[in-house]
Amino acid sequence: MDFANLLTPEALAVFGQVVLIDIVLAGDNAIVVGALAAGLPQEQRKKVILIGIIAALVLRIAFALIATWLLGIVGLVLAGGLLLLWVAWRMWRELRNPPHHENAAHLAQPRTFRAAAIQVAVADLSMSIDNVLAVAGAAREHPEIMVIGLVLSVALMGVAANFIARIIERYKWVAWFGFAVIVFVAGKMIWDGANDVAPFALRLVA
Repeated sequence: MDFANLLTPEALAVFGQVVLIDIVLAGDNAIVVGALAAGLPQEQRKKVILIGIIAALVLRIAFALIATWLLGIVGLVLAGGLLLLWVAWRMWRELRNPPHHENAAHLAQPRTFRAAAIQVAVADLSMSIDNVLAVAGAAREHPEIMVIGLVLSVALMGVAANFIARIIERYKWVAWFGFAVIVFVAGKMIWDGANDVAPFALRLVA
């Protein structure tokens, strides 16, 4: 990597664009991870958020490196939206049926931790698609800047997710806002993905 090239006006402008895009798009991701991690004991919550950070970082970098190929996959965004809808359904069940006493909560912790970790990973998989395609478009000529920007944004997402999880732990109703964000993002991805798939489906039946 030639660090001298990273200090040129063009490279700095691209870096600024990448960071801004990622911060904006990672906001939804932070809300989702924070909402899914809320309700766990503090140590488990930290582990789930850490899993979310690592998964987000790995997936974003992997997707960014194959962004051009991903653009050619018809139905990818639709599949991501459906996966995120599954996360929303699991979260809705947990919000509607919270543990009613400490013993039940204690017995449910191992299952809840695994479920939360899986849901966070699936949410990251789904929400990384739009994020990476936008960033790859801004930094297509500067892959090193793209990677640096992604690392920075994921770190910021982790801090925000931890803060959001603490807020939800204190104010339980905020979790419903996180649920609404997940449903909204899933719905948008399904709508956009369906519009992408529709022309190909029409050709098949024509």
